[in-house]
Amino acid sequence: MHAVPRRGFLFAGAAAMVTRLAGQQTASRESLVEDVVTANHILAAQEIVDAFGHVSVRTAPGAGRYLISRSIAPAQVTAADIMELDLDSKPIAGEKRTSYRERFIHGEIYRVRPDVMSIVHCHAPALIPFSITRIPLRPVYHNSSFVGEGVPVFEIREAGGDTDLLVSTPDLGRALAKALGNKPAVLMRGHGAVIVGKSIIESVARSVYLEVNARVQAQAMAMGARITYLDEGEVKKRAEDPDPYGRAWDLWKRQALLSNR
Repeated sequence: MHAVPRRGFLFAGAAAMVTRLAGQQTASRESLVEDVVTANHILAAQEIVDAFGHVSVRTAPGAGRYLISRSIAPAQVTAADIMELDLDSKPIAGEKRTSYRERFIHGEIYRVRPDVMSIVHCHAPALIPFSITRIPLRPVYHNSSFVGEGVPVFEIREAGGDTDLLVSTPDLGRALAKALGNKPAVLMRGHGAVIVGKSIIESVARSVYLEVNARVQAQAMAMGARITYLDEGEVKKRAEDPDPYGRAWDLWKRQALLSNR
């Protein structure tokens, strides 16, 4: 498993964030496809996903379509694997390939969360203990301050009784979206997590740092001493940073490109 990053990321400035958001608003399909491929490779390299897991991006703000890979391991995703689905998670006309069984996670969240531009689903092992106990994830690390907004747990039995734990129907997707609510992430009991963001950079970085937070919190709890969590004021201050993860994305993207040569 990757190590906790040794340095925080410096304030990037409002201008940098404006540039990134402007690019998101006007992004071409080609650049969005590149971002989805890159995101898959980053998540695999950071050990947030393995053979399973997926990431998507909405085609445009408010759009009723999103891009996601066909059913393939994230590390193997190429531009040719990217598909376009509607909010019913059905491929656009003419597409014959099959995407992931749990694609309904994406369509149903996009349907009720117009603020969300990207979604990650992962099975990072460090998150599982917090999905099967009554111990909540709480923010312990500045790059995971978003945890302070709340990370609920989705209990699939309340929506579908005994299942295979996969969100493989629209009804289960809607139930998961309801459990997520307006939060940045939701844990899935005995399964994994779903993380959302207003950009693909944010959803990917939140996925990485959610896993870091879980590991660090568990390590701190094992020490048996009182834990000092980030407080509400600190969480709010961290949220004021307009581009907290741009530097991380740039680094991870470069590392992914180098590793795929």
